[in-house]
Amino acid sequence: MYVSETLQERSQVSAALKWDLSAIFESESAFEEALGQLTETAAEFKEQYADRLTEAEVVLESIQAYEAIQSISSRVYDYAFLPTSVDITDAESQKRVQRVSNELAKLGAILSFYESELMEAEEATLDAVVVLDERYEPFIREVKKGKAHKLPAVVEEALANLSPVLDSHAELFEQIRSADADFGTFEANGKQHDLSFVGYEEGYMYSEDGEIRRQSYDQFNQVLGQYQHTAATNYYNHVMKEKTLATMRGYDSVIDYLLDSQDVDRAMYDRQIDLIMSDFAPVMRKYITHVKEEQGLDKMTYADLKVDLDPDYTEALTIDESREVIAQAVEVLGDDYVDIMMRAYDENWIDFARNKGKRSGAFCSTPADTHPYIMLSYSGLLSDAYTLIHELGHAGHFHYVYQEQVLTAGRPSLYLIEAPSTFNELLLSDYLRKDADSPRKERSIIAKMISKTYFHNFVTHLLEADFQRKVYERIDAGQGFDANVLNELKRETLEAFWGDAVEIEPGAELTWMRQVHYFYGLYPYTYSAGLTIATQAFLKLKAGELEAENWLDFLKLGSRKLPKDAAKVAGVDVGSDQALKDTIAYLDESVDRMIELTTQI
Repeated sequence: MYVSETLQERSQVSAALKWDLSAIFESESAFEEALGQLTETAAEFKEQYADRLTEAEVVLESIQAYEAIQSISSRVYDYAFLPTSVDITDAESQKRVQRVSNELAKLGAILSFYESELMEAEEATLDAVVVLDERYEPFIREVKKGKAHKLPAVVEEALANLSPVLDSHAELFEQIRSADADFGTFEANGKQHDLSFVGYEEGYMYSEDGEIRRQSYDQFNQVLGQYQHTAATNYYNHVMKEKTLATMRGYDSVIDYLLDSQDVDRAMYDRQIDLIMSDFAPVMRKYITHVKEEQGLDKMTYADLKVDLDPDYTEALTIDESREVIAQAVEVLGDDYVDIMMRAYDENWIDFARNKGKRSGAFCSTPADTHPYIMLSYSGLLSDAYTLIHELGHAGHFHYVYQEQVLTAGRPSLYLIEAPSTFNELLLSDYLRKDADSPRKERSIIAKMISKTYFHNFVTHLLEADFQRKVYERIDAGQGFDANVLNELKRETLEAFWGDAVEIEPGAELTWMRQVHYFYGLYPYTYSAGLTIATQAFLKLKAGELEAENWLDFLKLGSRKLPKDAAKVAGVDVGSDQALKDTIAYLDESVDRMIELTTQI
């Protein structure tokens, strides 16, 4: 089936294109019952374990009871949140999210005693827990690490009670761009075209028609600009919250505070940004200049960056066809992995619909003790298969983690989180490239690999990371910012990366308003970190230096190993800059091959 290009109301969308949330709770009454019992269960937990965490056996028992509460709260949250992501205009869903957020804040306040008391426990007691059951080593490791930065129990409880307010900035950002902003229409080729946030980000930005691309770009940024001061104030408040918490917990830098939760040092973080800005930028300039020449453009503007090298090879791909393509692409990982991918289709893990009120982008949510859920807006093109297989990579990852690890060992470092998803994208490109029967088709596939996999992760998100680092450095230096400063910082980053290859026209500086990642800690740089691991593991798999089973072992780790050691399971050393340099070299060779193929066409 093809997904309609016309945006329907959510109520009009076929059930076949929607996810089925009944795997989380089979009914509304079951959800309400679980929500209603959460705080009561937490109160019973506190009564049972407060002031008793002095014996290893009791601590172990308490962790298991704590996990049971966390499982229910995870499912309650996702059951409430997921409907708002597919229709942000649904007032009832918004009310339910607010109610759930308040209940979870109460839950957090009740449970805040727990980690505080665990951090007061003797080291010998904590070590004995791991002897009793080594599956809980990651949780105990985090408890020990937190000892140096814990706050008084009454402060932790207050912060938990305030969490709906302290964590509201991402949702406010979504409301600004997805609900409040009316992008109106724009004129191109003598016709009026409707414009929305999703419509630009997932449609017009890629248009083969230069007038549509540039006119939609101008209108899009004209409307974004109307909200820049509100968005900047919201972002400032979020960053200052993080800085305040960092200071309260004894960190000199907000960056160090945010990296600590990832178990990553500053050198690994800075290297990822600096090397790509310096070494990968020339590769992308070479790529984008070739696209400009092949497209016959007089200049490459920021509005043109996502233009296809060869639009004639922008193939249609139905949802049903994507199923077969993805199955073939991941076949190298074995029947069990393929089965996970196919279950996502068969059991309605995926929301494919393009409807009014749906948020832009794509994500995979992983509620505990059930299967993952994937959101995207499928438009019926081969490029959508890249987005889908990326999110299915996350789904497969957490499917394995929840099978193999206890809940408290189930969340890998953010540094690793994008490796399984981008690895899948590379498998897709490899499968398509093997099927290429002409220089033109091979060139198209290489271009798609660069424009989808690497542009998204090594450019778009990396440039977010460079911008984000500048923002945090200002805050650490005691300086503030407003919309004008953010615009200057973003333009500075874009100009440094693209140089003379791209004209950074007015509106490009507002790109900081187009992503929600800034509200999730130091998330943007991890896309390139994960893709570095994925690229090297993929190349080793192709060369016979890595077995598929090794990659699956990596997927099953959860937080059992720290990032450097986890990457080694996948055959990759991230302790130095070599993996990143080798990845950039691979991309440089790929661009050269693409240009060589052009001469053969």
